[in-house]
Amino acid sequence: MEYSDVLNASIDTNSEISPIFHDDTLNLVEHDQAPDQEQVIELGDMAKLIPKPAVLFVLSFTNLVYTVESRRKTITPSFLRESSSRVEAPPDVVDMVEAAETNSRFSSTKVLLNDISGAAREGEILAVLGASGSGKSTFIDALAGRIEKRSLKGSVMLNDEVMQDNLLFPMLTVEETLMFSAEFRLPYVLSNSKKRARVQALIDQVGLQNAANTIIGDESHRGVSGGERRRVSIGINIIHDPVILFLDEPTSGLDSSSAFALVKTLQRIAQSGSVVIMSIHQPTYRILGLLDRLTFLSRGQVVYSGTPKDLSRFLSELGHPVSENENPTEFALDLINEYEGSEAGTKCFIELYKSWQNTNYPGNSDSGNCSLSLRDAVLASISRGKLASSSASNHSSPTTSIISTSAHPFWLEFMVLTKRSIRNSSRMPEVFVARLVPVIVTCLIVASIYWRLDNSPKGAQERLGCFGFLITVAYFNSGDALPLIFQERFILCRETAYNAYRHSAYVLSSAVTEMPSLVILSLAITVTTFWAVGLAGGFQGYLFFFAAILAAYWSGSSFVAFVGAVVPHIMLGCVVILVSFGCFFLFSGLFISRDRIPVYWIWLHYLSLLKYPFEGVMQNEFDNPLKCFVRGVQMFDGTPLAGIPADMKLSFLKMLSDASGLTVNPDTCITTGVDVLRETGVTVLNKWYCLWITVAWGFFFRVLAYVSLLLGNKNKRR
Repeated sequence: MEYSDVLNASIDTNSEISPIFHDDTLNLVEHDQAPDQEQVIELGDMAKLIPKPAVLFVLSFTNLVYTVESRRKTITPSFLRESSSRVEAPPDVVDMVEAAETNSRFSSTKVLLNDISGAAREGEILAVLGASGSGKSTFIDALAGRIEKRSLKGSVMLNDEVMQDNLLFPMLTVEETLMFSAEFRLPYVLSNSKKRARVQALIDQVGLQNAANTIIGDESHRGVSGGERRRVSIGINIIHDPVILFLDEPTSGLDSSSAFALVKTLQRIAQSGSVVIMSIHQPTYRILGLLDRLTFLSRGQVVYSGTPKDLSRFLSELGHPVSENENPTEFALDLINEYEGSEAGTKCFIELYKSWQNTNYPGNSDSGNCSLSLRDAVLASISRGKLASSSASNHSSPTTSIISTSAHPFWLEFMVLTKRSIRNSSRMPEVFVARLVPVIVTCLIVASIYWRLDNSPKGAQERLGCFGFLITVAYFNSGDALPLIFQERFILCRETAYNAYRHSAYVLSSAVTEMPSLVILSLAITVTTFWAVGLAGGFQGYLFFFAAILAAYWSGSSFVAFVGAVVPHIMLGCVVILVSFGCFFLFSGLFISRDRIPVYWIWLHYLSLLKYPFEGVMQNEFDNPLKCFVRGVQMFDGTPLAGIPADMKLSFLKMLSDASGLTVNPDTCITTGVDVLRETGVTVLNKWYCLWITVAWGFFFRVLAYVSLLLGNKNKRR
């Protein structure tokens, strides 16, 4: 039997948030309610429901070792760099040095965690301290499961069983952010009123009453304060009442008052029946009074682990008493720093700590073993009101409902994601306006340049340029969405880490949400140019022209979504998009027809996303054997004979008629629209095939984006 339903959240307040354990089937109930009665309660009240028995949950970690490979270039000994005229080293010495140089260059290792053991208990806050580079964040990642198992040695166990920058949407309010988190993490069978009541209780719990209707904000929009933002980040991860909560320096950047309020909130969470593990940098006196256990790290090793009260006694017995007016943690950090700079180094401090530990607490391994099994601990926690079952489910017993790991329905995930995305984007109209205005201005310029093209040889050639440019505008404008895609990808990594929703629901929701903006952008291009340029086909021709531009936007945005899911950095994504669209443009058939493309590059012609919408609008315009673009003397246009007198041109036509036996006069049609298509090599596919292929490219890249998101973005160290 698996216990992946034990709730566990990991919060890295400096980068991103990613829960480890999950169970979207659990919700909060009163301890004296029957399993089929749901009632939302506050976390702070849970500890008061009944007298607390013995500790239920203990997270123990044993012999954690984590090393990383690092390249290091060694310096060849000087005698090996001497010229051949100097004394040479023996061949065996040269071989030995070269082998050592090769090994050290490519296989040097750095130890980030070195044999760390200990435990964290329910109802307590375990604070991890140390200087920068001591391994605090790495240690938190190891406990939270954010390091791949093959790389981390040792074990992390819950009740002796093996375990398996705040990223928020800026334009959602605090209440909306928590409500959407509740939609994902609380059981879907729970009514909206109960979910909203849970959110209101949580807002009161973390002290966000005054900011409930304030947007989160970002660099461009003023929103909540830094402390409130961190409390929101914590709130979205405790909405489901987690058993284990990890935080990486949650007080960093906060003033002392905000930091104290935040840690006070964490104390209430711990006292409600959670294990809270956090890294912190130099806590104040008031914060120190809220912490239950301290673990000091130095260069990846434990130099002290115990209660804050024992810290002063430990330092005094080492001969370094702490004065009454001095913060023990600051004093300890300074002392550790001195030891790190001495010849003895950290090893001496570690030996002193072990000796003190064995003297004062003999036989205490600090293993934190719990007498209860994980299953029994979960059941006992439910009886205390900490966790609850999905009462509306049809499980036969509370135990069955607890162990259940059923996800939300796909349609619900899709609807909630779509609603959240629309609400967030609707409050940032300037982002869409920044895409729309350049398109309108560009197309108005294009319309003025290609105003009312005639049916002449030049008019036919200018139509090709107009089509190619407008389709290129659609594709390159799709790249403007890349920054938003990256922003959402980081949030996606956090939320899918605890199975808040499926990747497929996100991909489909993002595609549907994006479609209205693509329709408006397509209308902006086609309405401003179709009739101004004088394109053919009437209203039906316009509808196809609009469909082709919309399909181009769809395939282009899908390609950008795929790139955003694959590349690790936004700058690299911009480069990939520019290079790819440049190649698509070059091999689309606009600059060189398919028949003229070298055979070794022809594959790029068929992979070009611009090829198919370009050929589609070309056929929409020129596929008419009755429409003439070259008549009589117009055949001389664009040739050295264009400047000869009109009488001479007529003479040439008469001579041509006599020689060919055909009647060629000034009104005779020389080149029709079909001839133009033939000359440009646009004859293989009809316009409808071109349209559907363009649409199919869009679906293809959306599927690739889904696969990339599903297989990648594990949010774990290697």
